[in-house]
Amino acid sequence: MPKIELLNQTGTKVGDIDLEDAIFGIEPNEHVLHSAVVMQQASLRQGTHQVKNRSARSGGGRKPWRQKGTGRARQGSIRSPQWVGGGIVFGPTPRQYGYKMPKKVRRLAIKSAYSLKVKEESVIALDQLQLDKPKTKEMTAILTSLSAENTVLIVTADYNEEVALSARNIPGVTYTTADNTTVLDIIKHDKLVITKEAVEKVEEVLA
Repeated sequence: MPKIELLNQTGTKVGDIDLEDAIFGIEPNEHVLHSAVVMQQASLRQGTHQVKNRSARSGGGRKPWRQKGTGRARQGSIRSPQWVGGGIVFGPTPRQYGYKMPKKVRRLAIKSAYSLKVKEESVIALDQLQLDKPKTKEMTAILTSLSAENTVLIVTADYNEEVALSARNIPGVTYTTADNTTVLDIIKHDKLVITKEAVEKVEEVLA
């Protein structure tokens, strides 16, 4: 069973916390992690690209010249694909890129992501994360005391408006809750700062 230090907001150790082995202590499945990241990135694509085919181009209602006798190749419309200003053939049209993975695979992916962070010693557990009022400077000081200056994912059990407002303007820092954390969020950040309550909630959901 993995065990990591439990810190307070000043970075002082206040104890240890045991992590559920089935969630934070499995061997990360790299293939599943990759598949989950690709799926989530695909779902973020807007898919609003669109080209104009020959029916969407203006003009071209008249045959450019008669069929025979000119010595030139036969043409039916100046908006055919071979003409400059003509329609585009087989170009992209609006579509949804998102797709789904089986539920068991998604759960394995999120467990693998958490386990990978524990394996890399990139998880920082806090006894609590409370701010009296939104203050970016105070949040920056907390992250500095935790040695989490690079990209950081902050996870709490429930939505905390003070924490969210304090963290949103710090470059490289993302705030989310335990039930909204994704594999992509965990993987793309160097450090995972998670509260004790959030750990318990994750274990309750994924156990």
